Amino acid sequence: MGTKMELRDKIALCEGKNFWETKAFPEYGIPSMFMCDGPHGLRKQENPDTDQGVNASRPATCFPAAVSTACSWDEELVGKIGAAIAEEAADQGVGVFLGPGVNIKRNPLCGRNFEYFSEDPYLAGKMAAGFIKGAQEKGIGTCLKHFACNNQEYKRFSSDSILDERTLREIYLTPFEIAVREGKPKTVMCAYNKVNGTYCSDHAQLLTGILREEWGFEGLVMTDWGAMHDRIAAFRAGCDLNMPGGSNYMVQEVLAAVARGELAEEEIDGSVERVKKMVHEAVEALKNKGSCDYEAHHELARIAAEQSAVLLKNEDGILPLKEGAKIAIVGPMAHNIRYQGAGSSHINPTKLNQPAALLGAGVGVREAEVAVVFAGLPPEIEGEGFDRENMALPAEQVKLIEEVAAANPNTVVVLFCGAPVETPWADKVKAILYMGLPGQAGAEAVKNLLYGKANPCGKLAETWPLKYSDCPSAAYYPQRDGQYREGIYVGYRYYDKAKVDVGWKFGFGLSYTEFTYSDLKIDGERISVTVANTGHRGGAEIVQLYIAPPQDGIHRPVRELKRFAKVYLQPGEKKEVRFDLDDRCFAVWDGTWKVPGGRYTVLVGGGPDQLMVAGFIDKAGETVEVPVWQRGSWYENPSGYPSQEEWERMLGRKYRPCLPRKGQFTMNDTVMDMKDHSLVMRVLYWGLKRTVARKAEPGTAEYRMFLQTTAGSPLRSLQIFSRLNANFFQGLLAMANGKYFSGLKLLLKKGSID
Repeated sequence: MGTKMELRDKIALCEGKNFWETKAFPEYGIPSMFMCDGPHGLRKQENPDTDQGVNASRPATCFPAAVSTACSWDEELVGKIGAAIAEEAADQGVGVFLGPGVNIKRNPLCGRNFEYFSEDPYLAGKMAAGFIKGAQEKGIGTCLKHFACNNQEYKRFSSDSILDERTLREIYLTPFEIAVREGKPKTVMCAYNKVNGTYCSDHAQLLTGILREEWGFEGLVMTDWGAMHDRIAAFRAGCDLNMPGGSNYMVQEVLAAVARGELAEEEIDGSVERVKKMVHEAVEALKNKGSCDYEAHHELARIAAEQSAVLLKNEDGILPLKEGAKIAIVGPMAHNIRYQGAGSSHINPTKLNQPAALLGAGVGVREAEVAVVFAGLPPEIEGEGFDRENMALPAEQVKLIEEVAAANPNTVVVLFCGAPVETPWADKVKAILYMGLPGQAGAEAVKNLLYGKANPCGKLAETWPLKYSDCPSAAYYPQRDGQYREGIYVGYRYYDKAKVDVGWKFGFGLSYTEFTYSDLKIDGERISVTVANTGHRGGAEIVQLYIAPPQDGIHRPVRELKRFAKVYLQPGEKKEVRFDLDDRCFAVWDGTWKVPGGRYTVLVGGGPDQLMVAGFIDKAGETVEVPVWQRGSWYENPSGYPSQEEWERMLGRKYRPCLPRKGQFTMNDTVMDMKDHSLVMRVLYWGLKRTVARKAEPGTAEYRMFLQTTAGSPLRSLQIFSRLNANFFQGLLAMANGKYFSGLKLLLKKGSID
C-alpha cells in the first residue's frame, strides 16, 4: 500500500463520492466513510447517491433541539446526548455526524435558530464543547458548524456577512473557539456565506490563520453541502473536503493551477492527509462499536426535555396541577406536537406520543378547573432555507388562547417553537411553560412537568423581546448582505445597555421550589457562593456569573456571562459553588485580546433580576484606546437602530453592495436573482419549481427549503449538486448575460450534460 498517490487521485479524494460518502481508493489503502446529518439526532439516508428528501431516513432517537437543550445550561446532559447519538451513528455505520451548530442567535427571525444554542457566545461554546466531548468519546466524529457568521437563511448561499473585527472576535468566533479548544471536534464545516467579501471555503484567515494556527485545530474542514466556491483558493485556505461529491468540481482548474505553479501540490497533500486521518479514525471506531439501547435513549430524550423546559409564568402557583383535577386539553399541538425543526436536521423518530393521548380526554373548556392550551409555530413558518416573516404566533392560535382565557381564568399555555414569539396574551393566562422543540419524548416530559413529577429548571438561552421592532437589527434584517450594524450589542448586551423592556430576559426561568444565595466571597479571582433550596421540592438551580466591566473607556456591554453551574438540591440542602476566572473574562479584542485596566464588578445569581454583587476585581490591565468615532455614537449609548453611516464609521470603510446585473452575472448568482432579467432563467425557475413540487407539497417547510436550495443556490452550487458538466451551467450563464449563441454553443458542447 506504499504506492505514491497520483495528483488527480489526491484531488478526487478531497471530494465526496456521492451525497454522503467519501471516496475509497483501495490501491492506496484508503477506505470509504459514511456521514450524515445529526445536530439533535441521526438522519441517515440509506441511498448515499441522493438526498431523497429530508424526511426519508432510518429511524433514530430525536432528542430536543439545541434551542431546548441550551436552556438546560447542562454541559453533562448535552454530553450524554452527544454520546447517545454517537452510539446510534456507530450502530448505523456512520463515522461522522454533522453537528453541533453554534451560530449566534443574532436576530429571532432566523429560520434556523432552533439548531443553535444561544445569543451568548460563552454559553453556546460551552454547550457545544460538552456535546462534542460526549459524542467523540468512543471515536465517532462530530462536525462543528457553520463556520462562520452564518446568521440568516435569506440568500444564505451568497450573502456577505459584513462586520468589524471586534464584533467578529468577541461575539461570532468565540463559541467556535471554545468548542474547538475544549471539545476538539474531528471536523469543522465552513459556511455558505462570505465574511467581509471572501467566501468561507476560500477564507485562509478563518480556516488556517485562526482555526488552525491560533486555536490549534488538527482536524478536517469540509464544506457545507454545495458551499465550495473556488477549489484552488480553498486548497490554499485549508478547506479539505468538498461535499457533496460526484461533480468533479474544478478538477481541471486545480490540475492546471498546480502545473503552472499557482498552487503547490503540498497544499493539496495537507488536505489529503486530513481526509485520510478522518476516514481511518472513523473506520477504526466502527470496528469497536458497542451496543445501542434505543429505549434508553428515548428515556434520555425525556429527561433532556424535562431539564430544558422553561417556566416563564406561574401566577398563583397554578402549576403543578393537582392529580385528579378536571382539565381541558385545547389546541392543535395537543394532538400533533411540534417536537423538532424542519430541514436537514429532521429526524424520523423511533417512537412518538401525543400530549392529548397521555393526558387523557379532558373535559369541556368551561367546566374545567384548568384549561391547558398547546400552541406554537408550525414547521412551515420556521425552518432551514427561509427566515420567519415576523415574531407573531399564527393569528388563529392567538385567537384560541384569548378565547380560552376569556372562558376560563385558570388557563395554562404550553409553547412549542424554535425561537421567541410575541406574547401579547401573556397577561391573560395564569402560566406559560416553554418547551422549545422537545424531541420525541416531549409529550411524556410535558405531562411530568405539568403534574410536578419533574420540576422545571430551564433558563432562557436567549432574550424574548416584547415585540420584534425592539430588536436592534430589526430595521435591516435580513438583507442580501448581512449588515452587522449593531456590532457587539446582540441579545441581552443590547437590551441591557439600551434599557429596553423585554418579555423575558436571557437567563430567566421559574421553578416549583425556591433558592437562596449567601456567603458570596472573592479570593483573588476565585468566587464562591452558597446556594440553598428553601422550598418544598427537590430541584435544580442554574447559578450564573456575570462580569460588569468599567464604562469609562472603550464601549462595552453592561454585563456579560462568564461562568455558570447547575446544582441539584433537595429541600433544605445547600451547596457551595466555586468559579475560577481568567483574563479572558475581562478582555476585549483590540488587534489581540487585551484587558482594559479598571474596576470590574462580579455579579452572581439565579437569574437576571436576582443578581447579587459578589465583590470587585481591580485589574491593572492595559491601555485600550477609545476609537475616534466612538464619542457620542450609537455604540456608546445604543438606542433604536444604528444608522448605516454610524456603522460605516465604526467599520472604517464604506459599504458597497454587490448586486446582480444582466451582462455581469457570474456563477455566484442564483436562478432567483437572474429570472427577472433573463427568459432562460425564468424557464429554468419554472422547471425547478415543478421538480421541487414533485418531491414536496407546495407551502410546506420541505418545499420552501428545496426551492431555496435549488432556485436560490448559485449556479456553481447547482453544478455541484446536479453533477452536470460545467459547460452546461456556463452555457446557461452566457445566455442569461445575453450571449445566446456562445451560450448555446457551450450547451451543445460534447460532455455538457454527460
